[in-house]
Amino acid sequence: MDDSAKISQSPHNDCSLILQIVVLLKHRNMNLSINFLIISAIWVASEIVLTRLMHSRASDSKLDKHSLRVLWVTIIVCVTVGNVIGVSRIGHISMATFIISLTGISLIIAGLIIRWIAIITLKKYFTVDVAINKDHELIQSGIYKFIRHPAYSGSALSFLGLGVAFSNWMTIIVIFGPILLAFLYRIRVEERALIDHFGDRYYQYCKKTKRLVPLIY
Repeated sequence: MDDSAKISQSPHNDCSLILQIVVLLKHRNMNLSINFLIISAIWVASEIVLTRLMHSRASDSKLDKHSLRVLWVTIIVCVTVGNVIGVSRIGHISMATFIISLTGISLIIAGLIIRWIAIITLKKYFTVDVAINKDHELIQSGIYKFIRHPAYSGSALSFLGLGVAFSNWMTIIVIFGPILLAFLYRIRVEERALIDHFGDRYYQYCKKTKRLVPLIY
């Protein structure tokens, strides 16, 4: 085969290779989108179940100060707006989109795992609203040995992952920023209730631990 034949065939080969790469990327992105939807559905369903089943009892002291309502309203508004921005692609990060989205999904999963470890560790003392049981115990074992609010840490990490999964810097800010502030308000309400109930025991616990991130905050 002469050189002219080789040259005439190379563009065709290049086009075929490009088409194959495009098809593979579309297939990969479709699989990622399906996984994202499944994980998001599981996440939402688990939170709905918790909200339905894990309210405080009538005999418990109610100390929520509307923090649960503030949190849910903030989540609904920010996630809705974030989704609209993400779909519209305003602020879209075009470089390494697949890797960024995969990182976001991984953060969602990691956050869910941390949250459920915290819930399982607390057992009967976990409620979706801030309340103190008559026989309430201060849990300082397991993950609570390192941070005081791991359930909120996990949720915050998942919401950060949700923003990152869109591969969009505006979505990250809109979803994560206000929701983090709502969690911080919730933490302040909860810690006030725990201090009132446990007194110096809780102050001593605070000295040994961080709120949300081990060794940092």
